[in-house]
Amino acid sequence: MIISRTPFRISFAGGGTDLRSFYSREPGQVISTAIDKFLYVMVRRQSGLVEYKYRVNYSVVEFRHTIDEIEHPIVREVLRMYDIDFPIEISTFADIPANTGLGSSSAFAVGLVHAICALQGIHITKGNLAATAGRVEVDILGRTMGKQDHYASAYGNINVFTFAANEEVTVEPVFYRPEVKVALENHLLLFFTGIRRDAAQVLRTQNEAPPATFETLRTMKAQVPLLRDILSTGRNLHEFGRVLHEGWLLKRTLSPEIAGTKIDSWYDKARAAGAIGGKLLGAGGGGFLLFFVEPQNQSAVRRALAELHEVKIGFDQPGSRITYYDQTPF
Repeated sequence: MIISRTPFRISFAGGGTDLRSFYSREPGQVISTAIDKFLYVMVRRQSGLVEYKYRVNYSVVEFRHTIDEIEHPIVREVLRMYDIDFPIEISTFADIPANTGLGSSSAFAVGLVHAICALQGIHITKGNLAATAGRVEVDILGRTMGKQDHYASAYGNINVFTFAANEEVTVEPVFYRPEVKVALENHLLLFFTGIRRDAAQVLRTQNEAPPATFETLRTMKAQVPLLRDILSTGRNLHEFGRVLHEGWLLKRTLSPEIAGTKIDSWYDKARAAGAIGGKLLGAGGGGFLLFFVEPQNQSAVRRALAELHEVKIGFDQPGSRITYYDQTPF
C-alpha cells in the first residue's frame, strides 16, 4: 500500500498567465504557496482473487475490468500512461472540497502520479512530477487550465513559477526569514463562500477574451516581483495586502463570471471592517475568499463575514510526498 499526501495551494498574483494562451506569447509568472490542507491518494496492489481488476473510490465507487471503462478521467489516463495491468485499488480523500479554487484536481493528479510511481518503484523528481500531472490534465484531457497548480502542489513552500513558450517551467523559491512567514500567516484569513463552480468554464471565457485582457494579465504578472520583494525583505508587509487588492480589481475585469453580487458584497464587507486587501482564489465564480488583515482588525472582519466558514491555514513546505510505503507482496 502506498499513500501520498499532496497540498492544496493559494495563488497570490499572476494567475491566468500560466495558461498557454498567455505564455505562448510571452513568459507567464505566478507567485503562490502550498498550504497545510491536503489531498491523500491511497493505491494498493490487490491479489488476483478479485472480481474486478480496477477499483476506484472517490465520490462514487467504480468497479472496472479495463482501464478504458474507468470514468474518472485523471485515474483512467494515469493508469494508461503507466500501463497498470494488474489488480489495483485507488482511494482518495481530502481536507477541502473539490471545485473551490484551491487546485484540487491538480493536487489529485500530482498525488496519483506520485503514488503510482512509488508503487512501480519509479523515482520521480518534483519537476517531472508536476510536468507529468500537468500533461495529463492539459494535453491529454484537453482541459482549459493553467499549470501553476501542479507545480505548487509538487514543490510546496512559497515559489515564483515562470512559464515559457517551450513549456519549460522555472521554479524560484522565495527566500524569507522565518518570522516573515509567521507574520504573513498571521495576517491571512480564509473564508469559504459555499459556492462551488467549474473553473474551466470561467477560464474558457478568459481565453476567448479580447486583446485588452492580455494587457490586464500582463499588469497582474508585474505584481509578482513586488510580492516576492516584500517577502524577501520583510519590510512593509501591509503592502502585501494592498497589492492583493489591486490584483483583485484587475482580475474581476477579466470575465463577468469571476465575481458576482454575493462575492462583491462579502469582499466589500471585509474591506469596510478593516481588511487591507484580498482576492477570490482560483479561476473565480466561487470557492474561497482570502484576505490580508492586520491582527487588530481580524475580529471585526470575522464578524462581518459571520455567515461564511473560516478555514485556518498555514503554509506547507515539503510539497507532495509519500507518507506511507509498504510493498509487502501478497
